[in-house]
Amino acid sequence: MANAKELRKQIGSIKNTQKITSAMEMVAASKMRKAQERMARGRPYSDQIRDVIGHVANASPEYRHQFMIEREVKRIGYIVVTTDKGLCGGLNVNLLKATVKDIKKWVEEGVEVDLCLIGNKGVQFFRNYGGNVLAASSHISETPAISDLIGSIKVMLDAFEEGRVDKIFLSNNVFVNTMTQRPTISQLVPLDATEEGKSGYRWDYIYEPDARQLIEGLITRFLESQVYQAVVENVACEQAAKMIAMKSATDNAGDLIDELELIMNNARQAAITQELSEIVGGAAAV
Repeated sequence: MANAKELRKQIGSIKNTQKITSAMEMVAASKMRKAQERMARGRPYSDQIRDVIGHVANASPEYRHQFMIEREVKRIGYIVVTTDKGLCGGLNVNLLKATVKDIKKWVEEGVEVDLCLIGNKGVQFFRNYGGNVLAASSHISETPAISDLIGSIKVMLDAFEEGRVDKIFLSNNVFVNTMTQRPTISQLVPLDATEEGKSGYRWDYIYEPDARQLIEGLITRFLESQVYQAVVENVACEQAAKMIAMKSATDNAGDLIDELELIMNNARQAAITQELSEIVGGAAAV
């Protein structure tokens, strides 16, 4: 059994760690609120532009953009959004497990896979796991800008337009609530032009310039906004997961301190009892 001095030193070290994790929990909670606000501001734009694309495409059936045409699948691409830093529980692990499982399903069908990685954790994972990485972006700030991502996104979209990739999937964490972040894999392209939006109504349009140029611009902006929204949402997921992980670490440190203090008190009591026994034994011998 460790002596009281060693136990006091260990307890002091754990208390210092507990202070750090408690501070990190509060910082993550503050950042999470800001990230949630950014995420909430971006969702209406993303939803509305999808509705507009569906309406314009259905109003102009004579023109079908490449991003709306299904073709035989020989090669697919994944845009994988992870965090740059750790200490966020199983957030990245769960997402990468789901992504690898989906990749294996396609590989078993003889389909080849290309990757676009956003976030340092994904870059590190696939560096060890293997895979054909076409583009990678890391060290994205907690307030990401579309300019930080547009290069990697364009690489994948160009690959689809040139016929080198037949489908592109977006793999990211979806913010459900503070306690729940769900790994999700969704098809980015080809788009489904039959979606009419929540209203269910159709509109006719007067185009300036023509429908083709309008649809091309809208689709590109939409796809960029989808990836950007995924990155913004992933930041909110990261801060929520980090807050929960740091709270758990703080609580575990408190439990460990209680256990060590109990052990130290028992050791001290045993030492006092032994000394008293030695004194009583010595007095009796005299």
